[in-house]
Amino acid sequence: MDKKLGVYICSGCGIGDSLDIEKLTKIATKTYKVPVCQTHACLCSRDGVNIINKDCEAEGVNTIVIAACSLRANQGVFAFGNDRIVERVNLREHVIWSQPAKNEDTQMMAEDYLRMGIVKAQKAQLLDPYKPAEEISRIVMVVGGGITGITAALNAAKAGVEVVLVEKQDNLGGFSSKLHKHFPINPPYQDLQTPPHEAMIKEIKANSRIRVYTDAKIEKITGAPGLFVVSLKQKSEIVQFRVGAIVLAAGFVPYDATKLTHLGFGVSKNVITNVQMEELAKNGKILRPSDGKQAKNIAFIQCAGSRDKDHLPYCSSHCCMSSLKQALYIRQQDTNAAAYIFYKDMRTMGQHEDFYVRAQEDEGIFLTKGEVVSVQPVAGDKLIITVEDTLLGKSIQVEADMVVLATGMMPATGIKIEVEETITCNPEQCKPEDIAVPSDVIIPSDILNLEYRQGTEIPQLKYGFPDSHFICFPYETRRTGIYAAGCVRHPMDIGACIDDATGAALKAIQCIELTSQGKAVHPRVGDMSYPDFFMQRCTQCKRCTDECPFGAINEDEKFNPLPNPTRCRRCGTCMGACPERIISFKDYSIDIISSMMKAIEVPEEDEEKPRVLVFMCENDAVPALDMAGAKRLKLSPYIRVIPVRCLGSVHLVWITDALSKGIDGIILIGCKHGDDYQCHFVKGSELASIRLSKVKETLDRLRLESERVKMVELSINEYSLLPGIFSEFMETMEKVGPNPFKGF
Repeated sequence: MDKKLGVYICSGCGIGDSLDIEKLTKIATKTYKVPVCQTHACLCSRDGVNIINKDCEAEGVNTIVIAACSLRANQGVFAFGNDRIVERVNLREHVIWSQPAKNEDTQMMAEDYLRMGIVKAQKAQLLDPYKPAEEISRIVMVVGGGITGITAALNAAKAGVEVVLVEKQDNLGGFSSKLHKHFPINPPYQDLQTPPHEAMIKEIKANSRIRVYTDAKIEKITGAPGLFVVSLKQKSEIVQFRVGAIVLAAGFVPYDATKLTHLGFGVSKNVITNVQMEELAKNGKILRPSDGKQAKNIAFIQCAGSRDKDHLPYCSSHCCMSSLKQALYIRQQDTNAAAYIFYKDMRTMGQHEDFYVRAQEDEGIFLTKGEVVSVQPVAGDKLIITVEDTLLGKSIQVEADMVVLATGMMPATGIKIEVEETITCNPEQCKPEDIAVPSDVIIPSDILNLEYRQGTEIPQLKYGFPDSHFICFPYETRRTGIYAAGCVRHPMDIGACIDDATGAALKAIQCIELTSQGKAVHPRVGDMSYPDFFMQRCTQCKRCTDECPFGAINEDEKFNPLPNPTRCRRCGTCMGACPERIISFKDYSIDIISSMMKAIEVPEEDEEKPRVLVFMCENDAVPALDMAGAKRLKLSPYIRVIPVRCLGSVHLVWITDALSKGIDGIILIGCKHGDDYQCHFVKGSELASIRLSKVKETLDRLRLESERVKMVELSINEYSLLPGIFSEFMETMEKVGPNPFKGF
């Protein structure tokens, strides 16, 4: 592409009142010999945009640098087509709104940012979207035939998409088919409802867009979004087909009640689980298991193994409503029967509160808060329940004919194995039959059987639920094109599963559409760049394959990386990992960022104007900086920010280059990571912190202090902390003194 640059500087929003626009223009025309440079009082107006369009048509401008507001503002206004390169320089939020007007340091900051923007535009190449040789499949596969899977299949089909629905059991319906009744999910939220699966199954069978495989097991899934190839075993036959995206709706398994002997399970036949209670009700009569007689007094114990550090530490969401529902079963069967519900907290969200009120008003249902410490059998097949910390302020004992334990949900994707042997392989790559592991390790089940170097199943959180960005992108998993929904994602009731399935189906369709256009899915939705590998210098170190959070890179038999561009989320983690620097994007590379750093003017030591380079993650940190500017928070004039796709993409050579240039200090600001992480690329911040632990060696080699490099974790809503973060670091720079490389 023969480039012709055009630089357009806005003087609106106070930019012209704060900066010397003429000096900025001279940087473009004199320093960088830009052939077209124009200013406008409101560049985002129709007139302003027309100026750019006219230059594109009349002057042949095809590389556009817009020095105005944040990249996050006016995205649609400053969209000039895929055949032009557009680079944004933020003079508003990052400069004039956070710095004093008509100030020398403010002007220097604006000039540096303009230089950096021009250099980036000069180095960037026009994006060419990835188009695989094979035809993109537009079929959505749904794994799991319960309420979630059925809903996802129906809604995808209604959107005009072909669907393959796979269920391991003989029939569709999942857990819903085992229910006697369901608590209300529609107004007026008072009466029990018939589970919806039967009507939905009829709709499935009548829909020509949906192909159903029951009694089926997935043997293997190869490929990538748009290009998945599924090998399915149905009875003794192997069926193979292609799909574009997958909805994982494998459901849940009840918590193992045999671990709850202190609550009487396994000690007395009359202690059952809420699942067994449902089976009794569905069979017609709720009878005592020990003698087949009708139970008159039944106790329900909530959080049986849930919200318990020794069992399931989380709430299983549906249990309170299920026990209220089952208490009504008893009362409807026998108006003289009594139900006792012992709870830690009664959680009935939203309109479910109406149903809770109905149960409270039933004179045969008794509810009390307390901690059940034991269930003991006594003569006559009766049970004594001892409850402490009650609302009465004392312990109580209640006699019952039966006890129902409200056991929680575990995702069907995770199997927890309790043995003492030591783990001998990567949990993401092991199968349950291959290995015995400590009790705190969850081994994936064999549902999807993916052909991924990093493992055959979806990576999991510590409780076995699929690992995803649960704050911003709840359906996404770490396997691009595979979307978790329903109880496999987190505990939820039928109403929530129906909503969840709809969202996951839409995400699967969106993935297929974006993939067919060569674009990325979240969080860089629409990005048409993808990593290029200069294989001649590859040393087969496997860093890129190991560190890619999304399994986008497989390996051949010689350990050469095999990129799967449609799996790629464009985070650049592989680029930051590669010691040979052979990975780059057309608009984001080691060279581009290094060139931007070199464009920063570093004052001499005697000018006492230090320079601090700040690599900021574009997902949380840069928006936080925008918000700080919008709030007119004053920031240090000595910082220079370079937005990065993710801290995982930061290459250590950038730190070496910056310090060698005379930059006094470097801050990396990215998303938080850990159990409650919100890193948009899952592992980026964590990998950056690991890599930075090795920076001390570099600093020692350069004879520089380790305090010159710092990493900070920041949420988008913590923008108010930025002035303090920068001020504190500048105080550190004052203590350690100027970089001795200044002037070299």
